[in-house]
Amino acid sequence: MSNKITLTEPVVSVSWLNNQIDASNLVILDGTIAKVFTADSKQIPKARFFDIKLKFSDTQNKFPSAFPSEAQFQEEARLLGINTDSAIVVYDDKGIYSSARVWWMFKAFGYSNVAILDGGFPEWTKHNYPVEPATIYQGEKGDFHAKLQPNFMKFFNDVKAASENKSHTIIDARSAARYQCETPEPREGLRMGTIPNSVNLPFTDLLSDGKLKSKSEINQAFQKLAKKDDPIIFSCGSGITACVLALGATLSDYKNIAVYDGSWTEWGSLVPEQ
Repeated sequence: MSNKITLTEPVVSVSWLNNQIDASNLVILDGTIAKVFTADSKQIPKARFFDIKLKFSDTQNKFPSAFPSEAQFQEEARLLGINTDSAIVVYDDKGIYSSARVWWMFKAFGYSNVAILDGGFPEWTKHNYPVEPATIYQGEKGDFHAKLQPNFMKFFNDVKAASENKSHTIIDARSAARYQCETPEPREGLRMGTIPNSVNLPFTDLLSDGKLKSKSEINQAFQKLAKKDDPIIFSCGSGITACVLALGATLSDYKNIAVYDGSWTEWGSLVPEQ
């Protein structure tokens, strides 16, 4: 197959990807965090490593995984050979985790021909689809164009106002134990706590064995917390798993949604315990 494809849904299956692997405009991105390449590292054929931490974050920001500038995102995407007509499929090595952040970032920079691989690399290998040694992309530069869509991301002052005014439903994707301050935060020196007037929906509640639950199950989880037209802000530890909730909300036809970039790492650092 040499035809070009367009992604109409935010999620694709491993069987679909295997069938489309030779599409001329397909770009497969490995969005795994903390990827360390070793001699036995494997990837989906032709995958390109999307380095969230070092290439697609504002590394000058003291908080982890901070949202990059439009210029930085565009240049790094071009260096991965991504074009204005690329059909992008993102996966990670946990199932659905950091791949959702990659998907959301592309959408935040105005690009919609992008989808997440349901179940990620574990699901791919479970079906015995082909793999190859992991590589660093060294091909041609692309012509990708980024155009920031400001409504996709929220920052500290936005969330502070939303919390105080109760203007948005703030949904925290952390585990119930972290949300309820029953277990310490994994980041050293970061206090326990919650954003005032937020509610909890652990991102793992949308998943089963690393794959998304059914649309009806996901929809039910959201309906308990917000109406379809409510403005929603998703938060988590550092802006990664909040994007899993953004994925679930998109699948459930919620339109007015955003991700709090700094999430609890920023809030817990800037706002003293009450």
